[in-house]
Amino acid sequence: MVREKVIVSTWTLQWKCVESRVDNKRLCYGCFILSPLIKGQVDTIGIKVRRALLGEIEGTCITCAKSEKIPHEYSTIGPGYVTAQDIISPPSVEIVDNTQHIARLTEPIYLCIGLQIERNRGYSIKKPNNFQDGSYPLDVVFMPVRNANHSIHAYGNGNERQEILFLEI
Repeated sequence: MVREKVIVSTWTLQWKCVESRVDNKRLCYGCFILSPLIKGQVDTIGIKVRRALLGEIEGTCITCAKSEKIPHEYSTIGPGYVTAQDIISPPSVEIVDNTQHIARLTEPIYLCIGLQIERNRGYSIKKPNNFQDGSYPLDVVFMPVRNANHSIHAYGNGNERQEILFLEI
């Protein structure tokens, strides 16, 4: 019987947040590390995590606006500004940024806009000539993660070479 020497690592993989901040209501940043990893594992893990963050997480967006009094999507509609704070929403809907600009009004009018909300992944481009009965489809980006990058940092020497995954989201 042939016996081979097997080396078993007792190191435990650890995730650590090295930096996080909230830049505004819709923009957050985080930098995380995963270590220790064997040479070659970092790139595989980094690519897969980045792909999952950018393409597999669902987001929610307004995909269509409908108004009977607005003739087309570029119409000027009354004095003042309409923001997300003016939306009357059901209790199950949370508006993340209530300062989001919606419209600029140049004269007083009664404004009632119905909003269609959808949950999906990726992005959707409005299709031309789909404007029916005052409905205006919108281009939307459903991805809640807008940017994800990874980098590799190596340390150690000889056969003890290890790598660290830095993941910026």
